[in-house]
Amino acid sequence: MKRICLLIISLITVAASAQTTVKQDAGIKQMIDEVSAKNIETIVRKLVSFKTRHTLSDTISKTEGVGAARNWIKAEYERYAAASNGRMQVSFDEFTQPQGDRIDKPTPMKNVLAILKGTDTADKRIYIVSGHYDSRVTDVMNVKSFAPGAVDDASGTAVSMELARVMAKHSFPATIIFMAVVGEEQGLYGSTNVAKRAKAEGWQVDAMLNNDIVGNTVGMETGLKDNRSVRVFSEGVPAAETQKQAATRNSIGGENDSPARELARYTKEIAERYVEQLDVKLIYRRDRYLRGGDHTPFSQQGYAAIRITEMNEDFNRQHQDIRKEKGVDYGDLPDFADYDYTQKVARMNLSVLANLALAPASPLNVGIVTSGLTNKTQLKWDAPKGKSPAGYYVLMRETISPYWEKKFYVTGTNANIGYSKDNYLFAVQAVDADGHESLPVFPKPVR
Repeated sequence: MKRICLLIISLITVAASAQTTVKQDAGIKQMIDEVSAKNIETIVRKLVSFKTRHTLSDTISKTEGVGAARNWIKAEYERYAAASNGRMQVSFDEFTQPQGDRIDKPTPMKNVLAILKGTDTADKRIYIVSGHYDSRVTDVMNVKSFAPGAVDDASGTAVSMELARVMAKHSFPATIIFMAVVGEEQGLYGSTNVAKRAKAEGWQVDAMLNNDIVGNTVGMETGLKDNRSVRVFSEGVPAAETQKQAATRNSIGGENDSPARELARYTKEIAERYVEQLDVKLIYRRDRYLRGGDHTPFSQQGYAAIRITEMNEDFNRQHQDIRKEKGVDYGDLPDFADYDYTQKVARMNLSVLANLALAPASPLNVGIVTSGLTNKTQLKWDAPKGKSPAGYYVLMRETISPYWEKKFYVTGTNANIGYSKDNYLFAVQAVDADGHESLPVFPKPVR
């Protein structure tokens, strides 16, 4: 077994980078290299060919409307699943949405789920990657007009599908779900159904990555092209936080260390480790200003969930009727998407999912011992269930820093750090002999 011999890993903080100096996993790098911009473009153009994927559009036609689109997505997932030796199962997640906001009558809806079962039957962890396959034009109730939805959100759907194609051929101890959900434009209905189902059925969802609008690289107002930056949105105060949890958070200063924030930091570190020419920008909001996405229902159910979105949105293309006015093109057409950029975003997602699904589970009962006053910090925790880690990283940063600045490697389940808990923030993550790291866990006060 390979040994992890580096006792302290200092993070490179130049230019606000959270990149560490640790090595890449060759198997993950091979999967990343297999992600194809050409395949992503083919998926996007095929989805656009259904004319409209409005949630309330035709479900009978085999060539147009939301019904034809979801049937094609399911067939593609099933084609990918053929390489999984039976580990990937594809199904519709069916439900009827009652009449309500942006729904003019009770409407049967179908999400598409491709579930790549983990090889360790004792490992109950689930990791989800998702995009929404429905589309719209200016009038959110217009079910007839051409609504290509190339970037919003055929691009995110293509990320989920291309990752399923690549990862179906590989095995992971934990389960990965590749989703294409419906009803986002009408009110997050598809993702809400899956999130509530996950809660009701006791799914152990450790992380949910929502890819929505990940195909444009030119800013509408500025005209600047940015094909290397991507935003990751994460909530600070957990949506499902109880009053007791809020009181603890307030007393220890944990408002910037929610599970979603730890997932966002993890995403930045791992993605920049594996994907060249990529700058992951952490946006400390649940979503864009006054807006929402398919990660939100998962946050509301208490799961760590983030939104991944291009750096500069082009609002001449989003939710627009197809037209040309005063020399300006409007509408979300596939010719204006940057497929090399979406490929980069897909590779980013794969690096995170693969590392998490291969890593040990996160340590349990992580705490800072508060039985005595001291200028040092004593942490203790329990080993995770399932796969035994080779060791643990104690992460540390200043309270004003957005990123973890130091990693202390230990082999036991406790650590005495010569820095004050009053002046620094800490977390603990498990790591295996090959360097796969779990999500960090922010400690609670313990006696």
